[in-house]
Amino acid sequence: MNFLQELQNLDRNNIGGWPKSVKMFFTGLVLVIIVFFGWYLFIGDQQDQLQAAVAKEDQLKKEFSDKQAKSVNLEALQQQLDEMQDMLRQLLRQLPSKTEMPELLVDVSQTALSAGLETELFQPGPESPKDFYAEKPIQLRMVGTYHQFGTFISGVASLPRVVILTMHDVSLTPKDKAGGVLVLQGTVKTYRYLDEDEGASAKAANAKSSHGAPAKTGGQK
Repeated sequence: MNFLQELQNLDRNNIGGWPKSVKMFFTGLVLVIIVFFGWYLFIGDQQDQLQAAVAKEDQLKKEFSDKQAKSVNLEALQQQLDEMQDMLRQLLRQLPSKTEMPELLVDVSQTALSAGLETELFQPGPESPKDFYAEKPIQLRMVGTYHQFGTFISGVASLPRVVILTMHDVSLTPKDKAGGVLVLQGTVKTYRYLDEDEGASAKAANAKSSHGAPAKTGGQK
């Protein structure tokens, strides 16, 4: 009896009585199936790891290219930064100095009077030093027409020394129902440059304040 006939004549209810060759065939078939699925699962996991590695490689290549491009241009970028800082310092030096600030405030006040504005309040406050410059707030209240305020702004821009005025919490409202006369009140800030000693002191003070004051401990005696 050949192998095919033995398979056709198998008794499913009497596995123990199957011929030895048939038993060896099915045993080998089961082993092949187990090996195949084990290999498939192993390879599938390896493929996932391979895809993750390929994606990581692409990311690392991109990061390397970006860093390489930055390193190539680092010297040029540093030179541009130095030039911009020098330009900033030159512009700041066009601002009034510490000795020129009192005269500048007088010029601004006189410009308001020359424009026909009524200055009800012009009160400079204490300076606030920054890294390269110091800002000085001025509390003011001025009364005049729209054209007078325009003349005042034009006059400030025409002063021989560079003057920068920034407005903070400033309001412009009609003084009466007619609306011809306006009231300007609030705070403006003007600026001056710091010399090297003042700039170094300002940087040290700002660095110290950025770290914060040490907390107090202990109870009150």
